[in-house]
Amino acid sequence: MTMSSERSSETRGCVVVTGASTGIGAASVRELAHRGFHVIAGVRRDQDADALRADGIEPVILDITEPDHIAQLAARLRGDSRPGALRALVNNAAIQVNAPVETLPLAEWRKQFEVNLFGHIAVTQALLPALLCHSGRVVNISSVGGRVAMPTYGPYAGAKFALEAVSDSLRRELAPLGVHVVVVEPGAVRTQMSDRVIAATNQQAAAMSPDQRDRYGSLIQAVNAHAAHHIPNGRTAADAARVIAKAVTAGKPRTRYTVGLDAAMITRLSRVLPDRVLDRVLAINLRPHYPKATAA
Repeated sequence: MTMSSERSSETRGCVVVTGASTGIGAASVRELAHRGFHVIAGVRRDQDADALRADGIEPVILDITEPDHIAQLAARLRGDSRPGALRALVNNAAIQVNAPVETLPLAEWRKQFEVNLFGHIAVTQALLPALLCHSGRVVNISSVGGRVAMPTYGPYAGAKFALEAVSDSLRRELAPLGVHVVVVEPGAVRTQMSDRVIAATNQQAAAMSPDQRDRYGSLIQAVNAHAAHHIPNGRTAADAARVIAKAVTAGKPRTRYTVGLDAAMITRLSRVLPDRVLDRVLAINLRPHYPKATAA
């Protein structure tokens, strides 16, 4: 992994990163530690903690849907001054499964929102007192899917759209109090999550009724093929980590940062194109990935 050349000779304070087991989260932990922060890295498993543990990196078991885990993290920050002031919270934890709105059971919708929205709110509420004490900042990792919702992305994009709205509200609440709120919107990034999303999507598709398979089977195949085609050409987790580190360290951070040209282009198009035109653009982009027998 290519690291930034920025390094402090002494600890610059503490940063908490959730969802740090792999991918963007793990890369961000290492980048921020390299820049001189003491990083508390929230992971789900002991083996993930062992893989991350290094100078400046303190892994903790953290499931952001578990109130006890969040309470323990908040107590850890209150009760031990070794890491220094809490400078930033990076809300990165996420799960994703793609499915048509009609087909995904409500329990799975709720699971997506519990992790991708409510868990972030819970951690933010718990750590805000410490952030307010030191004029820290909240960095919410959203997605290009938080600005444009492709077909079958409803559950994931719904939670990310909501995270964007909460971030806007929180930013306006905390700006007078000296705390910045920043959103980072990655596009295609080469991580293990991509393979997991396709596998989870296929598992959900297998549970659809015959009528639902007739309606959506080709669409799901096209979305998976589209992802499989574009992800290998996406940015690396290290690239995303450098953008996140910039969001953490910039003296006057922007309200939003994108990761990758695809994210920058799509977010710009979403601001200027009418909905129906954007619908056609997305449909045209997806069309080559349909199974050949059903392509228009």
